[in-house]
Amino acid sequence: MNTGDAMIERETGDRRGFGKQVLGSLLTYSMLETVLSSGALADSVKPVAAKWLADVHQMSFDLKGAKLKQVQWQAQVEQLFAHVDVAEFLSFVDFEQLIKTVQFRERGEKSFKATFPKVEGLPTDLVFGHQMFALRKNRSVVPHGHNNMATSFLVLQGEFEGKHYDRLEELDKHLIIKPTIDRKFVRGEYSTVSDHKDNVHWFKATSETAFIFNIHVVNVDPEIKRSGRVYVDPDGESLSGGRIKAEKLKSADAFRRYG
Repeated sequence: MNTGDAMIERETGDRRGFGKQVLGSLLTYSMLETVLSSGALADSVKPVAAKWLADVHQMSFDLKGAKLKQVQWQAQVEQLFAHVDVAEFLSFVDFEQLIKTVQFRERGEKSFKATFPKVEGLPTDLVFGHQMFALRKNRSVVPHGHNNMATSFLVLQGEFEGKHYDRLEELDKHLIIKPTIDRKFVRGEYSTVSDHKDNVHWFKATSETAFIFNIHVVNVDPEIKRSGRVYVDPDGESLSGGRIKAEKLKSADAFRRYG
């Protein structure tokens, strides 16, 4: 075996080790809201985990510092997910056991704060936020857009009907949106959102239970005072060119209609 082949084999092994030993454990313990101590990670795997998480941190730092545009952040986050065999490392997570501990909501998603392990080389004050969502069948992460945010969804387990829309125009009581994505999402698949691309999204669980991991960067532009969700009804008036006049909703109304 030549040196190049050996390096490729070692890198592949590192990624697999990262998937099964680090991120699998990270997601498991995040769901349980338990801090995974650094002693539980193999020394040979810690640097790989630290680099992945530090990369997300740096990209998010650059985004807030205007070194990255929001659509560039989307592309780079998607590349990070693509570089790891997500479906492989998620097979390490015992979701059947996790389901026993989850108190699902009657409507919408149950949110859990994700706690990352302490790993040498990983910043302790992360720029990006992170959380877990758990849903029962026919429950939804209700349709909503974002103000001054960039975010990413990764399907951990189960299946979803996922829809995205570009946010074209904002009116007093409506958003003008246009569908961009409408397809099935399964374990290991992901999507991203920013103010400039695929801004409105809606994920409905189609399996008995389903789980999502979320990364988000708020207050991307410090000059913009608002940051957060904008709930909408995508089943609105059809306009020319495939556009939709979507009514803005209060959160309670959005969960009642779509949760």
